[in-house]
Amino acid sequence: MNKKKIIIVDDSESVRMFVFETLDNAGYEVIVAENGQDGMNKILQTKDAVLMITDYNMPKMDGIVMLRNVKEKLGKLPFPVFMLTTETSERLKAMGKELGVIGWINKPCNPVKLLAAIVKVLAKK
Repeated sequence: MNKKKIIIVDDSESVRMFVFETLDNAGYEVIVAENGQDGMNKILQTKDAVLMITDYNMPKMDGIVMLRNVKEKLGKLPFPVFMLTTETSERLKAMGKELGVIGWINKPCNPVKLLAAIVKVLAKK
């Protein structure tokens, strides 16, 4: 059986490792990107990912710009997206929602709650 692929995009190595280990231990295949540019490239290269978890504040390209660029290239986001960030601005949340972000998770996050949100979203697909 193929593992479901999830892309994580975060410039913080400790956050990437935390999310990677949480998802890997839960049986997902995890694709890791270190910034928005890397994340956009991974999205465009990975045709069968089922979900993405991304930070907002990153070098080279922030999470919103990355999603906007992907949407321009593909016409839509190819999978649900969670924004995992310290940002709590309602303006940013609204911009994310317009692009298709389905959930805003504040850092630091609880691994049980993160997995529960993922399972819930993937069950709807």
